[in-house]
Amino acid sequence: MKQVDEFAEFLKSARLKAQLTQSQVAEALGYSTAQFISNWERGISCPPLKNLRSLASMYKVRPDDLFESILMVSIQTTEQSMRREYKNLRSRAR
Repeated sequence: MKQVDEFAEFLKSARLKAQLTQSQVAEALGYSTAQFISNWERGISCPPLKNLRSLASMYKVRPDDLFESILMVSIQTTEQSMRREYKNLRSRAR
């Protein structure tokens, strides 16, 4: 999951470059805990699109670039999930 790892690292790097803590980002986005931000930076989940503009502004990146990155990661994880499910279905059918 190279793209997922690269995107997670990008988010962490952009946050650090903006001199923000995970807690500051979480608070600005209305989250009760920094765990959401940590999950993004570890590749466990992606930021929801509803936060795209705010996040891009805080991190000083273009919203379009952030959207494209989120889209590519979403496509990759969906494809991997579907392939696993299909493989499991094929093995059960034998």
